[in-house]
Amino acid sequence: MEFTKEKTVIFLTYFESIKSRICEMPGLVNLKLYQDVNDPNVVFTHSTWLNEDYLENYKKSKLFDEIWPKTKLLFASDAVAWSLTLK
Repeated sequence: MEFTKEKTVIFLTYFESIKSRICEMPGLVNLKLYQDVNDPNVVFTHSTWLNEDYLENYKKSKLFDEIWPKTKLLFASDAVAWSLTLK
């Protein structure tokens, strides 16, 4: 996710305020936040789920419906998401 400098601070503060609620979601194994070394306005969240069904349930949850619109308003550009598997 890419933010403007001012909105990066807003997002980081917001993420800290909601992180524990996200971590309570069924099936979530791990949630981390990374910030680009060269551009601190680029931030990545990395979440590990027991399986894709748990991720999809999160995306359909009231919590996601609360978080995502507020987060999207802060973007400087469109977000990109990947679902990955360990090989």
